[in-house]
This record gives sequence, structure tokens and C-alpha cells, in this order.
Amino acid sequence: MKKKKNKVFEHPAAGYKKIFETCEELSEPLPTTITGRIPSFLKGSLLRLGPGLFEVGDEPFYHLFDGQALMHKFDFKNGQVTYYRKFVRTDAYVRAITEKRVVITEFGTFAYPDPCKNIFSRFFSYFKGVEVTDNCLVNVYPVGEDYYAVTETNYITKVNTDTLETLKKVDMCNYVNINGVTAHPHIERDGTVFNIGNCMGKGATLAYNIVRTPPTQKDKSDPIEKSKVVVQIPSAERFKPSYVHSFGMSDNHFVFVETPVKINLLKFLSAWSIRGSNYMDCFESNESQGTLFHLARKDPGEYIDHKYKGAPIGMFHHINTYEDGGFIVVDLCAWKGFEFVYNYLWLANLRANWDEVKKAAMMAPQPEVRRYVIPLDVHKEEQGKNLVSLPYTTATAVMHADGMIWLEPEVLFSGPRQAFEFPQINYARYAGKNYTYTYGLGLNHFIPDRICKLNVKTKETWVWQEPDSYPSEPLFVQTPDAIDEDDGVLLTIVAAPGSQRPGYLLILNAKDLSEVARAEVECSIPVTFHGMYKP
Repeated sequence: MKKKKNKVFEHPAAGYKKIFETCEELSEPLPTTITGRIPSFLKGSLLRLGPGLFEVGDEPFYHLFDGQALMHKFDFKNGQVTYYRKFVRTDAYVRAITEKRVVITEFGTFAYPDPCKNIFSRFFSYFKGVEVTDNCLVNVYPVGEDYYAVTETNYITKVNTDTLETLKKVDMCNYVNINGVTAHPHIERDGTVFNIGNCMGKGATLAYNIVRTPPTQKDKSDPIEKSKVVVQIPSAERFKPSYVHSFGMSDNHFVFVETPVKINLLKFLSAWSIRGSNYMDCFESNESQGTLFHLARKDPGEYIDHKYKGAPIGMFHHINTYEDGGFIVVDLCAWKGFEFVYNYLWLANLRANWDEVKKAAMMAPQPEVRRYVIPLDVHKEEQGKNLVSLPYTTATAVMHADGMIWLEPEVLFSGPRQAFEFPQINYARYAGKNYTYTYGLGLNHFIPDRICKLNVKTKETWVWQEPDSYPSEPLFVQTPDAIDEDDGVLLTIVAAPGSQRPGYLLILNAKDLSEVARAEVECSIPVTFHGMYKP
């Protein structure tokens, strides 16, 4: 069912609670029941990651980003589809299952010390430092010929995407100066991977490093071992780096948006050893910083020392970044203000009744799709006037007397408590290029209940939604020999808790979001965050 006008659905039956419930892994792939026709060019796998175990024994996980990583796979073959899933055998998972308790502290869940150990061994284990989680529940991406399931720490987990077996845990700290890397790398056509993470900079200050991992090596050696820092971006606050979830990359530049949401490192290091604290306890907002936009050249890697600034926003996902006549156009999903959106993603909030869910979202930052335009060429004498001369945008950039350039965005989409999030584009052809369409998951008071398409040039929108149906991030797969940018299909996994077959893979025509086909399974499927189509 598609509509031009977005009717806001209500969810009084609260079926969405089911997507935050533990499920079992499968011992073998399940067949699916197909309605419609699976496009013949779909021949590979849809891979997705998300939480699948929401408690261990009688110990619950508390935050959306704590549940143990479950990898899902829909395989396409000769017009048929099968579904398979397995828990990733991370240290966090294996030890929790073995000891029947939460052993490694997750994003919002503290792991209590082993009750079986005596006071001395507990005391000494504090000094070994923090065990950082390897719970890779956020995304999966290729590096050379390998695939890694990832979260946002220094650990990434190599997986076999055919059998879903866990191969090995890799510590990025062994190769580059980085405290963690995001789950949103940029991958070039030749397979080069760029990522960002915070690090220790010069003179005991914090900074952000952009890391380049080369494509498949001729000698079959591991590309990860050849990872190098290409450019370092300074941090606004010495001991408090901003939370970083993704970054922008155009043909020749990197864009890093430094938001007011900070990780208090001192709190992080001390809190851990003293009392039951977790990662969430270590975030705070700098209410006076605003948002800083950093630019760097890609090759050779070089920081561009201009001060670009805007009003405070929270930001997780860049949509696309491209260059146009001396400007860099930066499209992103913003949340207005300086409060951390993750404060609203505790499982207790998400599993509440519909009226409570709505009430909580009323207090939260408001979502908006925004376009910022950054002028590359800036001169001191031009203060006070708008430096943006692109004819198609109302975004502005004005230099102040101190040389700082103030950015005001153009709003591409805005609906009260209706977020356009988990954005995707025709990445293969339009990443870093002037583009027209983005596809996203619509969050209704944080509950995912529709698939959206947005024309960033005209602001026209399309919506797919069905009652009591909870989709996930839509991935775009281009039709072979496609001419138009939106010639292709979207793949999304939908939870339909009330139905006889409570989960399905949905295939939509990317042009108008009409349904092409669905492949239903006889088990429920919990929430997934990100993933990829592997041809």
C-alpha cells in the first residue's frame, strides 16, 4: 500500500514490542512463502545485523544496543528465497551463554563482577582495566575478500557470510591509533575502505583519525594489516571527544560533523572501576558548543583549518556528500538540539504501551532531514554576506568577524516526531555525487512503521506502510543496465507480529514504493539495524 500523503499510523495494539524480544537461531535455512515475483536479477544474499538475545538467564539487557548480535540472511536462488540466522560467537556472547549471566559490560548494561570470585581476585581484576565489548550488532561490510560484523568499539568480527559462522575477532588497535571505529565506513568502487574513530592526538589531547584500508591485495595478505591513518581532525574539547557514528565523503574531501554529544573520558575510565556503570553513563552534552563542521582533503590527506559552525544537532547518519562548484553539499539526518537521542532508546521505553511511547517521544529532540552547504573558498573580506551561490538551495554560510563561518541548513524533510532515518541511496552509482533520491526508514515516535523515499531536489515523498507492520532499513539494489538513478528495488525485513507468518522480506519498486514481492517466514524476526546486499 503506497500513499503520497503520509498518514500517521497509531499502534494501540503495541505489536512493536515483539521486535525487542529474544528469538532462537536456526539450525538450517527455512523456506519462505512467496507472493508476487522475485526479480530474476536478485541472486545473492541480504545480510542484516541486530540484537537477538535480550536477556541472559534472569539478567536483562537494558538498552537497544545491548542485545547480543544476531546475523540474518535471506538467500535468493532461482526465484526462491530462504531465511537463515545465527548468533555471532563473540566473546560477549560465548561467555554470557557459558556463565549464564552478563559477563561483558554493554552500551547500557553493567556486567557485575563474577560472584564466584573472592574479594582479592575481584579487586585485582579491576586493575586489568575495562573489557571492551565485541558485540557486533550494528552492521556488516566487506574488507578485501572478507566480511566483518561490527559495532563501534575497536573489535570487529570476521564472519563467513555463507554459513554465518564466526571466524575471528580482530582488534583494530593492533594496526592503527584508534579507540574504536564506526559501523559506517565509506567503500570506494575498487574496495578501498575509509572509516573514522576517536584517538589520542598530539600532547595527550583527543582527536579523530580517518583510516584507509586498501582493497584486496595481490599477494592475498590481509588488507586490514595495511590500514593507515590518512588525516587527523582535532577535537574541540581536550578530554571530551564527540560521539561519532558516521562521516561524509565526496570525491576529494572528508566531512566530519562534531556534535555537542560528548564522551567524558575521565568519567568513562574512573566510573568503570568504581561502581556499576556503563557506556551510556559517560555521555554528556556541551550545551554551548553548537555543531562544528570539519573538512579535510582526501588525497593527500590534509586538514583544512576553517571554522564552520551551526546550531546544535545530534547526528547519526549522513545521507550523501558531494562537491558542486566550490561548495560541498552535506545531506544528513539531524535531531535538533544538544540532547543525546540514545537516552530515548532504553528497551523499557520502546516496550511501553503506545500512549507512553508517544509521551516519551514528545520530550525528545525533533528529527529533520537537512542540507548544509560548505563553501571551500573563503576570504576574510567577505564577512556578513551569504557565501553560498548554488541556485538550487536555500542553505547559507555567513562569515562572522572572527573568521568563523556560520552554516544554516535547508530543511529537506520535517514531520513532528516522524523521523526519516537509516537513510540509503543508490550508493554504487551516486555516493559522493550530485544525486536526487534517498530512501529511509520512517520512525513514528521512535517506532519503525514505514518505508519512505525522498526526492532531495523537489522534496517530494513516497511512503509504504501497512497496519501493525514494522520494517527495517531499506537497501537499494540497482536493476542491471539501469539508466535512471531510482531504477531498482528496495529490500527490507518486516516484522508483522499479528500475522500467521510473523516476519517477511519485502521487495519494493524503488520508483514508487509499490510492492514487487514478499517472502514470508514462519518465525518472528527481531529488529535489525544495518546490513548489505551481497550479489
